[in-house]
Amino acid sequence: MQFSNTLVAISALVASCAGHSLLSTPAPRGNVKWWGTCAAGAGCSGPCDSPKAESPFNSIYNPKTYVQRGQELEVVWNRLNHPGGFVRLAMVPFNQSDDWAAFNDNVLKYTCYETTCGPSDPNDDHFGHLNGPGSSPCKTTLTIPENIPDNTAMTLQWIWYGGGIYYGEPDTSFGEYYSCSDMIVTGGPSSNQKPEPVFKGGDVTYPNSDVCKYWGSNRVGDCNFGGRKPNPIEGDLLSQSLEPCMRGPELKGKPYGMDSGSEPSPAESSYSAPSNNDVAESSAAPEAPVVPEAPAVPESPATSGSPATSESPAAPEAPVSPVSDYTEVPEQSEIPPAEESPAAPSYSEAPEKCIPHSSQF
Repeated sequence: MQFSNTLVAISALVASCAGHSLLSTPAPRGNVKWWGTCAAGAGCSGPCDSPKAESPFNSIYNPKTYVQRGQELEVVWNRLNHPGGFVRLAMVPFNQSDDWAAFNDNVLKYTCYETTCGPSDPNDDHFGHLNGPGSSPCKTTLTIPENIPDNTAMTLQWIWYGGGIYYGEPDTSFGEYYSCSDMIVTGGPSSNQKPEPVFKGGDVTYPNSDVCKYWGSNRVGDCNFGGRKPNPIEGDLLSQSLEPCMRGPELKGKPYGMDSGSEPSPAESSYSAPSNNDVAESSAAPEAPVVPEAPAVPESPATSGSPATSESPAAPEAPVSPVSDYTEVPEQSEIPPAEESPAAPSYSEAPEKCIPHSSQF
């Protein structure tokens, strides 16, 4: 038993070095300072993984992603060995994407972090019911609002909060994690009505319900650490993060501001582990399928390895001009041959110091 616990501890330290952006689809901005990850505990306070001035979206060499109003956009992230929490999705014009207040005023959807994923072994209860390791993809869909003007540069914000079990401690919660993805909205049905935020509950522990499993707080901002930054100590890996954010037992409920719903007991869960690298699905109703709009946009050189979203058939090739003072689409020109493109920053290079992130084992 002592040998097994030692292996768990060693694995946690090794896994914590793999810093990367948590959002995988649509392709996130990423960053260089934190090797792709934006963790509040490491000093990255959002609202995006990098400010708009550093977004690859500004580059004429970066192919733009186009979506249509009313399109069901697939949003994907990896579980990364950690259970619980919520995901919040918000969307604002690109020129407002450094503004926390703008995102907070334009929330579109809340869902559970483990909405379509779970542990590799559902019988592993070492850290609690369905709290074991597993890094299968989790996903949801987001309806692109119909009140966005044509040719508007928009930024999607992804937040994970309320996740639990920091470095194998079952009574701890993580800080918040942020990612943003830039795109251009053009075409599709139009409306002047601003959409209201919605919540889709049900995760691996509480399927067929309207709640999520979480730790710490169910409110965005409570684990932002107030802009504080860690004070790393040489040789002390844990000193490189302000986490854990809070201590306390596993909880269940809705995001802050939403009414409470039904709360079945964990014993009612019928989760089965994924096989053959398939995505783990809970018994909750599946998300609506994504309707493909057009051939995929070529992969962004600034976020190598991240899949691109669909491209609108009506999308202009270049240039795209702002339609009003409300929007700001960066100037574009024809993309030069690949050999003339500048090298994209690499987020896979090993950092001199590892930053603890959402890895438990």
